[in-house]
Amino acid sequence: MSAFPARLATRPTAALGPAPAASPTPTASRIPAARPRGATTAPGRRVPGTTAAALLTAAAASGISGPSLALPTAAHALHVPTASAAWLMTAYGLGLLAGTPLLSGTAGRRGPAALVRAGAALVALGAAIVLASPSALLPLAAGRAVEAAGAAGLTVAAFRIAGRDRSGRSTGLVAIGNAAGGTLGLFVGAGAAQLLGWRAALVMPLLALAVLPAVLRPAGRAGQAGQAAQAGQAGQAGGTRPGVPDGSFRDALPLGLLRRPGFRRPALLMLALATVNFALVYGAPRRVAALTGWGPLPTGAAVASVALAGALLSWQLVRLAPALGTGRVRVLLAAGSTAAAAAAAFAPWPPVVLLGSALSSLVTAGGQGVLTGSAVGGLAPERQGGAIGLFNLAFPAGVAAGPVLAGFADQTVQFLY
Repeated sequence: MSAFPARLATRPTAALGPAPAASPTPTASRIPAARPRGATTAPGRRVPGTTAAALLTAAAASGISGPSLALPTAAHALHVPTASAAWLMTAYGLGLLAGTPLLSGTAGRRGPAALVRAGAALVALGAAIVLASPSALLPLAAGRAVEAAGAAGLTVAAFRIAGRDRSGRSTGLVAIGNAAGGTLGLFVGAGAAQLLGWRAALVMPLLALAVLPAVLRPAGRAGQAGQAAQAGQAGQAGGTRPGVPDGSFRDALPLGLLRRPGFRRPALLMLALATVNFALVYGAPRRVAALTGWGPLPTGAAVASVALAGALLSWQLVRLAPALGTGRVRVLLAAGSTAAAAAAAFAPWPPVVLLGSALSSLVTAGGQGVLTGSAVGGLAPERQGGAIGLFNLAFPAGVAAGPVLAGFADQTVQFLY
């Protein structure tokens, strides 16, 4: 149940293979002449602020799954069907989809600290809209979308902070925080809804604000390192064109890549994997609750635990991918996602439904690592950063589409209950 792309904030400099490295090396570490103190970290040591950055991504990712088990209560309060209340989850995906390239291409040019501040402001604004809105679906969904845009900025900033570690260990820790937040949000959101009311489950990203003091200082150091690296690049290249900033919003979405089959096929497969995964974030907990009679807390604990286990096991799939080959891996990913959906939707036994949730989490998290390299392989180094950014938009697109798909199935085929 990987919640967010781990690679949008970096620009790789070499073609990626079928299983890309855990963290692309940031620009600062490739230009010795422009590397200030703090630009990179010594091998074997994490970048300062990595733990705080991991907590930041966990809080941001918790907003994806946090409302899932509170949706029936929210639907009752809003006087709408539960399937309609699923728009509170879909709106979060739409906010991630818009906020990821927007904040990366605007505030992101001023460094991670600016991204953190902009993201935190949007999270606070979105939460205020949710908490102050009347009991109506539209303003609540709008507030969730604003929250998600801010969460996207916080997540990109966290990966930029960790990206100064050339060993990839810091980025790996942040990625674990990202996956953990997306899965454990089910349980934490259910608990918040029981203690504080259903609206509390809609504002889970507010937890990120508690980490801001610990994140802003290392974010400032990362920004200084990046500016020095850009200056070094400009000096080596004889300067840059006036008025053309690095990493513009226009460069964040190189849509021409969609005409390239080598990019389009893995991107579409990734979109399918993410859509199924986040459909199960919405549907699997309700299916488990219907079969067992459990309340929200035990249901959330069970589903979150197996999904997290699946995400962690995905590392084994990434390790085996080069030996299996691209074609076989794609078949395994598609078959695993299909089996996960069938198990969660039709199995009459709770353990099989939980197994389906774990399997979907495994193939989605593993697919991110394997298919990213496949999608950008063969591209020139200067095009890979934009290609990874476009490819990773499959995740928030899946966040948006998954609950809609599950809600449609709930209303038509009635297989989720």
